[in-house]
Amino acid sequence: MTDLSVSRRAALGLIGATAVAPVAARAAETPALPGALWFSTQADAPWQKQSVPVLAEVSKGSLFGTDATINIANPRQTMAGFGACFNELGWVALSHLSPADRHTAMATLFAPDQAAFTLCRTPVGANDFARRWYSYDETPGDFDLKSFSTANDLQTLIPYIKAAQGFNPDLKLWASPWSPPGWMKKNGFYAMARPWPGTPETGIRNDQTGHEGEDAFIQEDRYFDAYARYFRRYVEDYARAGITIGTVMPQNEFNSAQPYASCTWTPQGLARFLPFLGREMDKVGARVFFGTLERGKVEMLDAVLADPKAAAVIKGVGVQWDGKRALPQIARQYPQMDIWATEWECGTSANDWHYARYGWANLRRYIEFGASAWDYWNAILPTGGLSPWGWPQNSLIVVDPVTKSWRLTPDYWLMRHLSAYVKPGARALSVDSFLGFDDNIAFRNPDDSVVLIANNALGQKQKVRYALGGKALALELPADSLNTIVLPAGALG
Repeated sequence: MTDLSVSRRAALGLIGATAVAPVAARAAETPALPGALWFSTQADAPWQKQSVPVLAEVSKGSLFGTDATINIANPRQTMAGFGACFNELGWVALSHLSPADRHTAMATLFAPDQAAFTLCRTPVGANDFARRWYSYDETPGDFDLKSFSTANDLQTLIPYIKAAQGFNPDLKLWASPWSPPGWMKKNGFYAMARPWPGTPETGIRNDQTGHEGEDAFIQEDRYFDAYARYFRRYVEDYARAGITIGTVMPQNEFNSAQPYASCTWTPQGLARFLPFLGREMDKVGARVFFGTLERGKVEMLDAVLADPKAAAVIKGVGVQWDGKRALPQIARQYPQMDIWATEWECGTSANDWHYARYGWANLRRYIEFGASAWDYWNAILPTGGLSPWGWPQNSLIVVDPVTKSWRLTPDYWLMRHLSAYVKPGARALSVDSFLGFDDNIAFRNPDDSVVLIANNALGQKQKVRYALGGKALALELPADSLNTIVLPAGALG
């Protein structure tokens, strides 16, 4: 989008604007449905307001009167919410803005009339988008956790979350660590791999590197017990700050030995730890999910659930990256298990329309296979999106520290197409078509409003006629567009 003028980009909401003027009204050749909404996004025109035509009756006995059917009668999974991750570098980026601009930027993510995020992630200690490595207790052998402290988070993560709560007091949060304290690991170090070529040195020795399929955490009960209490202390400290952590997962990407904070576990190692974690989380009212699973291997989940004590703890599974290949098997083998999409694939800081289109296909796959939550990765990053460990990544908002300005990325608009109107408690609806008009997902909210997200990947307009509840909705989707249509409660009769 570099060819757009600054004024044009501001008008489109690609820099720090919070509202987008609707396109000029169409000729009133078709009556509009009262109370209905339609927003359409193209590469250079996000969130354009369209008119929703009135619903027609579906001709009885007609097999070919519609292109796709929204299955109202058989709702599927109940949605928990949409959101992103609070990372330290996001708050650092926001600190470059004026208080007014910071407030406006956060509103685009959390205000109820904008993206309206409802379920977000936060790290337990440092992750790869922290300012630096830290844990809450780096005192070797401190099994009593006398040195435990979350004071670091008072500078970054806690005010970041509190700012979001100012827009949504009911915001739900879950958390996972990237690494335990170094002294709880066999290598005594936060990272598990040598730095990538051309990236900063960390001080890790060759003999401290680890590998997938190994337990890097020390497999002794006293370490499991101390680490479980470490989680509890974290949840308690955040509760004292007015932040409820409702769900935890024991390890981010437990198979991945990384040059930043990481810790590999085997499924058997996690199964040994989970009863300790479950005991402590019961004391603070937090649920435990298995994950995050970043490999397409359902047998890893199978192995943990085969242990009765571990299985009793697990309330759901978090899936990200290549874990999406396991979604069909998880959905088939464990139809009652909550599946959360825990991290958007990170990108390379290009923040372009092409990657948002890839994100749509990814997101749709998760929803179709039963995911009830979807969390983006970095909500906010500075220009370049570079981590301290050398990986530039995408974000929903980009802050320019030099000009002290900010802009919304195409990924933001994709997230908003779902999060703005699909409410917690909504039921996913299947959209069926034997004619190939299947690039859609739909939901029915607790208030009975219906939300359809319809994609048109063609380079030309596409007419699609949807059947739902005995009615027909005829739309002409703009070329190369993503569309959100909201039908108010009562529209179906």
